[in-house]
Amino acid sequence: MKMKRTFGIVLLCMAIPFSTLISCNKENASADDSDSSSTSDGVSHEEESDYSWDSSSEITITLNGTSISASSSNVTVNGSVATIVSAGNYRISGTLANGQIVVDAGDDDLVRLILDGMSITNSSSSALVILKSDKTIINLVAGTINTIADAATYTSFVDEDLNAALFSKSDLTIFGEGTLTVTGSYNDGITSKDGLILKSGTYNVTAVDDGIRGKDFLIIRDGTYTVTSGGDGIKSDNEDSSEVGYVEIDAGNFGITSSGDGISAQTNLTILGSGTYTIKTGGGSGSGSAANGYTGTTSAKAIKGQSSIEIDGGTFSISSADDAIHSNGKVTIGSGDFMISTADDGIHAETSITINGGTLSITKSYEALESLNITVNGGDVSVIATNDAINATAGTTSGGTEQNDGSCFTMTGGTLYASCDKGDAIDSNGNVVMTGGTVIANGPASGIEEAADVNGSFNMNGGFFIGSGTNSNMNKSMSTTSTQRNIYILSSRSQIVAAGTIFRIQDASGTDIVTFKPVRNCSSVLFSSSTLETNITYSIYTGGTCTGTESNGLYTGGTYSGGSLLKSFTLSGIVTKVSL
Repeated sequence: MKMKRTFGIVLLCMAIPFSTLISCNKENASADDSDSSSTSDGVSHEEESDYSWDSSSEITITLNGTSISASSSNVTVNGSVATIVSAGNYRISGTLANGQIVVDAGDDDLVRLILDGMSITNSSSSALVILKSDKTIINLVAGTINTIADAATYTSFVDEDLNAALFSKSDLTIFGEGTLTVTGSYNDGITSKDGLILKSGTYNVTAVDDGIRGKDFLIIRDGTYTVTSGGDGIKSDNEDSSEVGYVEIDAGNFGITSSGDGISAQTNLTILGSGTYTIKTGGGSGSGSAANGYTGTTSAKAIKGQSSIEIDGGTFSISSADDAIHSNGKVTIGSGDFMISTADDGIHAETSITINGGTLSITKSYEALESLNITVNGGDVSVIATNDAINATAGTTSGGTEQNDGSCFTMTGGTLYASCDKGDAIDSNGNVVMTGGTVIANGPASGIEEAADVNGSFNMNGGFFIGSGTNSNMNKSMSTTSTQRNIYILSSRSQIVAAGTIFRIQDASGTDIVTFKPVRNCSSVLFSSSTLETNITYSIYTGGTCTGTESNGLYTGGTYSGGSLLKSFTLSGIVTKVSL
């Protein structure tokens, strides 16, 4: 990757008349006036001068169907191929039925292509090729539609690496208020073998393989993107070091349909701001039942960052055959609205998943959240899974038996609703630590799975927990090392309460301690709240009605009536077991 130099536009603009400066400003109207930006690799890949130029310096290239004309010797024309050989600002318009634009300037040259209603189709190769420049910047003129389409089979190669309708071997930046429509019939739609910045504009990309690809990095500042790809939708894939292969998205509207991954970074993926993301991969969650997870051979994850993923903002609607959000490292969610349906995991990270805020709804998954360490510090999280809804695990077993592997699920704040029909609502092969927040856990109606399955300790040190499950020999209480009192209720009968029927604990004065409606038949209940006290008589009721407000089966406020008393009991210590 080359270090960038500042292009000397400022000196040029100082030397020209005021009237020309007005023209210069007019050309810059589609770009914002932000200063150069530093990215995750610590290098500034943009300059303010990238987005402004002197319009009087423009060289015109006119596409005339089967021929090309140019206003400068900086452009050499050979039949239907125009080659730009030096730095400058080139305004391109017209239609080329079977031809090519090539940039082959100096290593230190900045080339700016101003696409003003341009259409290029090539029947034997790429349509727009950037072989050499320090940086090439493409401006999409406001109100114009610009079209690029390559051949399904390449028989002509100006470079052996050619594999995209719009192909670049140097850093490429595209911006403007116009539209760019790209059809990649051979392989990729837009590819930069160096870095790629998309600052603004409207993009319609269809590709046999990858839609939009920046090898060293892909930075998206804003814009509207519709991508349909046989491979990955949007990606950066340089494997050379941890400083490259990253994707950063600040804003934008994205509609991605891909057979492979939707948005993919070889290293770090960062999504910030208030963008909207509609992503469908591998045929969507309907391509699998989520009974056994994704069985395909091609990665079809919606959002993937191999080293890390950080999301802080945005609205996401995801339907994926493979994991919806996946990292071999860590996933951190600060904020955002997520609606996820997947035939595999909702969020999978090898090292950690941390949720600090936002609204996360996983309506279909094999396992909803899976990682060595899962932490919920805030937000509104609702997860539904076929297997474990929350699965803290190192992914190892000993002799086919799960052991305490040092994994941990931690809850410090926010709300978590977890539900599964075959696995555990909350499963930690290590420990569970809860110090705050609210957890509502619905385990299965039968089998050996539980509301909470913990191989280590379950320390309830704060917050509110209600969980329903089976009466198998796998059931266990919270740990006696907890600082908050908790209750373990177990019935030898087939059920304590039927699905959709109220389960209630109240004190001797009738004050509500918990009023809960499980989604499945249950014969065991785990409960803990800061309101529980020793030497007070509590009573368990089932059935009846409640006029309070219900959310995820948990009632607040209102009046309870009409239930049947099952048992009264008194708390004896940190852990109280109640047999029915």
